[in-house]
Amino acid sequence: MDNTLPPDSGCECEPATLQLHRVAIDTYRENVAYLHRDCAVYRAEGFQALSKVEVRANGRRILASLNVVDDAGIVGCNQLGLSEDAFAQLGVANGHPASICQAEPAGSIPALHRKIAGERLDREDFRAIVRDIAEHRYSKIELTAFVVACNQGELDREEVYFLSDAMTQVGRRLDWHEHPVVDKHCIGGIPGNRTSMLVVPIVAAHGMLCPKTSSRAITSPAGTADTMEVLANVELPFARLEEIVHEHRGCLAWGGTSELSPADDVLIAVERPLSIDSPGQMVASILSKKLAAGSTHLVLDIPVGPTAKVRSMPEAQRLRKLFEFVAARMGLTLDVVITDGRQPVGNGIGPVLEARDVMRVLEHDPRAPNDLRQKALRLAGRMLEFDPDVRGGDGFAIARDILDSGRALAKMQAIIAAQGGRGFDHNAPALAPLSFEVMAAQGGVVIGIDNLQLARIARLAGAPKVQGAGVDLLCKLGEPVAAGAPLYRVYAAYPADLEFARQASQRSVGFAIGRAEELPHLFVEF
Repeated sequence: MDNTLPPDSGCECEPATLQLHRVAIDTYRENVAYLHRDCAVYRAEGFQALSKVEVRANGRRILASLNVVDDAGIVGCNQLGLSEDAFAQLGVANGHPASICQAEPAGSIPALHRKIAGERLDREDFRAIVRDIAEHRYSKIELTAFVVACNQGELDREEVYFLSDAMTQVGRRLDWHEHPVVDKHCIGGIPGNRTSMLVVPIVAAHGMLCPKTSSRAITSPAGTADTMEVLANVELPFARLEEIVHEHRGCLAWGGTSELSPADDVLIAVERPLSIDSPGQMVASILSKKLAAGSTHLVLDIPVGPTAKVRSMPEAQRLRKLFEFVAARMGLTLDVVITDGRQPVGNGIGPVLEARDVMRVLEHDPRAPNDLRQKALRLAGRMLEFDPDVRGGDGFAIARDILDSGRALAKMQAIIAAQGGRGFDHNAPALAPLSFEVMAAQGGVVIGIDNLQLARIARLAGAPKVQGAGVDLLCKLGEPVAAGAPLYRVYAAYPADLEFARQASQRSVGFAIGRAEELPHLFVEF
């Protein structure tokens, strides 16, 4: 993503010149500059650690947080070090002349202080804050303060709209020159759940435009992009992506190269470590990305369950109304579907295992998980009903026909080939070589499955970085199990990962066994 500043921004002082040096540290969406403590520029300019600086090279400018080092092996006295992302943004070689000076304070800081004090902000306040965030003018401390302030003094629905609109305005906005442009999104929190990889080929086979740009996993065992990467290349230049979408009516690609809602990417880097996912910030994050991607119609999946992000039906309905209010203000047609989030969807948790489930559904394999098939058909059906030629209520049957006829499989194979297929065989998936099974301590019926714990075990086993790692579920809610019978199998590539996952499963299996009458109520889909 290009986070360089516009030419007219920045400090007015005469910058000092040093040799640029790439410091091989991944600072994850934060630009960091490094100066040696004995550097003459550091001493003369009065820099302080963690202060904001402006770096210029080759006609480009970026903002960065300053770190001071004492080891000349990291940065020499005549060098200006930059972290991986920051170095890549300048697009120059090691040793290129670069200059550094104090950065001007972010102009929106007074608005930030008012939000910290609990005041309500207006549209221009949010636009100023989001613009400064996208340009990396905020330090991690200031970003954290903004996220926490919005979470503690929960944004009202007008503020959520202002934030969503501001995030959409900053960055690239795609225009596919068609109507409707449809998409599907889930608020997350449910392992497996790879419905997008079924919905896209079904809807594209019908002829609707469905350019699906997805994220990679941050705290989950796999995102749609991670799973699709098992089957094909997901990091494509936008020009090529555009060709694929127009030719095949859909794609399944990573959205990181599209520069859509860049402020959201920065905020997520702070929200996730804090485990903050407030309703307002969730709505702004999702809707800004979809509008920036050129979507005109969106099906939104809100799973509800004891270990899902949303735990109760009243909470789901409140979130639904907030999404609908903001979407209507922004001109996005939205259909919210509240779904069963009591357990993972599908059998596999992890990129290879989830890709196996998807391809088995597409190929009508008898081993295909029926819950994944049924949920994908429901969501695809709702999306097909955005087509003015499809009557309300007919979408499910049309989606089922497209899947059962093989048209969805053919469309998926065409998209995979266009994105650079990788020859995946769901009958012999490349699973990680090490494994162990977790057994039921007692006999009975499965009455509870902990989404969070199973996702954690899969992550500890190495997913998603190790594509073949993860958890393969061997039974689901309502199924009988005997004492000593396997509940799931864990795959890992390295002994240490296997042991971490084993220890986590020993602390908590993630399954509850009891009597059939203890099975929690099934949430009805709307």
